Amino acid sequence: MENNSDTLVTVLTASLIHEIHIAKSLLANEEINSFIFDENIITTIGTAFVDGYKLKVNVHDFDKAKQLLLSLDTDNN
Repeated sequence: MENNSDTLVTVLTASLIHEIHIAKSLLANEEINSFIFDENIITTIGTAFVDGYKLKVNVHDFDKAKQLLLSLDTDNN
């Protein structure tokens, strides 16, 4: 994979869209831009459980974003 500033990578995959929106908001609070992929898949094929919804970030933000999301998951357990 090329490592340029335009490359997006998946930081989170979830079967429930609200989980993606919550994660997107949390990343935005840390000034990390993220993008939702497959948000409208349910209107296309009737279900999002094929691969789930995906939240992507710039490759340069991946490590910070992943650590933030993992720390939140750990705090909730």
